[in-house]
Amino acid sequence: MLNKLVWRKSDKQNRNLQERISDMTGEIVPKHIAIIMDGNGRWAKKRAMPRVAGHHEGMKNVRKITRAANRIGVQALTLYAFSTENWKRPKMEVEFLMRLPEEFLTSFLPELMELNIRIAMIGEMDSLPEHTQNAVKKAMKETEKNTGMVLNFALNYGSRSEIVSAVQQLVQKAQDGELTVEDITEDSISTHLMTSELPEPDLLIRTSGEIRLSNFMLWQLAYTEFWFTDTLWPDFDEHSLLDAVNDYQKRNRRYGGLKGE
Repeated sequence: MLNKLVWRKSDKQNRNLQERISDMTGEIVPKHIAIIMDGNGRWAKKRAMPRVAGHHEGMKNVRKITRAANRIGVQALTLYAFSTENWKRPKMEVEFLMRLPEEFLTSFLPELMELNIRIAMIGEMDSLPEHTQNAVKKAMKETEKNTGMVLNFALNYGSRSEIVSAVQQLVQKAQDGELTVEDITEDSISTHLMTSELPEPDLLIRTSGEIRLSNFMLWQLAYTEFWFTDTLWPDFDEHSLLDAVNDYQKRNRRYGGLKGE
């Protein structure tokens, strides 16, 4: 009897999700959504589980959110998976986190191909363990011809370092006579960032109640709409994503101008 009740509740939730996604058809959907996935450790602590259990649960949640974002027509989904500052965490936790991309990408790759989703990455690839690099490179290679949504992982990523690198590249080109100082503009800086092939995020979501950017896409988020929630990342489900998008659709994005201009 209990199993039947659970099934009915799940079936009702699925039908409700389908209806919400259908209702979103024709509405303005963010082209690019960026998410700071926060709260895995706290999720585990609340359940008297080790922190790594929270990270594993968070990884499984990436699949659900990827599917939902793809279904509503998002063109790019960037997930902040590991920052340059995260190396300061305990060695065991870091080693576990470095194994997750391999597990995730290996198990999810067939569905990514079926959904026509392309894998991308921003961050310092060379500093990652070889097994992590191999998993990411393999997924990028196998999905490179996919033309649907881009699932972009920010892995070993730090925005300040990214901006410094872009400026250094431009200065070097100026020294080599390839461009003048006047050629260094907002557009030229943007084209030298790791996200140069992606549109700037329309919507940033951060879970777990923290209200800060944590060195994430500082340049790219200049005119992005922010949406913060107390929900911990493993509990952030498809309905949570649709709540964020629905709120985004009610906002008036003026880009420094006035409404209607």
